[in-house]
Amino acid sequence: MNNTSASNDTEARVRELQIQVQDLKELVNTLLSVICEEPDGVTSGAAPSFGQAKMNYCM
Repeated sequence: MNNTSASNDTEARVRELQIQVQDLKELVNTLLSVICEEPDGVTSGAAPSFGQAKMNYCM
């Protein structure tokens, strides 16, 4: 019976960790979206921002 209790505790902990992993994945994706967005709000990379050369510029 003790083994069953330990197994249930382990399964509950695994479910909790899976939920945390999903939350962290969402957070990372959000942060990457914010980081990759250009200062002028254009995400295509086609429009250089003010003061930058139009060619040979890489972020």
